[in-house]
Amino acid sequence: MIDASTFLVYAAASAAVVAVPGPNHLYIAARGVTQGRRAGVASALGVETGTLLHIAAAAAGLSYLLARSAALFAAVKWAGVAYLAYLGVRALTRRGSDDDEPRPQPLRRVFLEGVVVNVLNPKTVLFFLAFLPQFVDPFGDVPGQVLLLGLVLAVIGLASDLVYALTAGSLGRRLRASTLRYASGLVYLALALVAALSGAGRTARG
Repeated sequence: MIDASTFLVYAAASAAVVAVPGPNHLYIAARGVTQGRRAGVASALGVETGTLLHIAAAAAGLSYLLARSAALFAAVKWAGVAYLAYLGVRALTRRGSDDDEPRPQPLRRVFLEGVVVNVLNPKTVLFFLAFLPQFVDPFGDVPGQVLLLGLVLAVIGLASDLVYALTAGSLGRRLRASTLRYASGLVYLALALVAALSGAGRTARG
């Protein structure tokens, strides 16, 4: 469906985009630092599961519809902002002494939070709208091409996410509990700010 040269250029460009630290990386690092490697890996798997949902939506044309509707885009954007802000405030206001160990969250919950963070990330939606379509042949099997290119992105993203998760998990063991708590809270609030500012001034087209 896609010629080899186009595929290689896309893979290289995707790797370059993924290599730049972004909100997903910060979220995974916060989880890894706070709760260790297993939680970091669980959050990475959750984030990339969110990517799979974006792929399915893009292949079905839902991302295009979302981009055309300012109201829908705003709803997704502000839902993501509110959720990230909630996680940040919860971390900063949780009581505990410096000697307390961070309260571990069930890995299932960590995984689901990773899914939600990425699904509600408007920057991910815009990636599938602005970047990926440049490599799709409009006269070919468009849904099939979107699925293939999206899966390539997910694989590259997962490899990058796991590096962050494992590195942050190792680092977290050396930090005090209060430092972990406040660091993770500030990261979540920073993510909320990034999400709030992304797409500022955007208007619906057509």
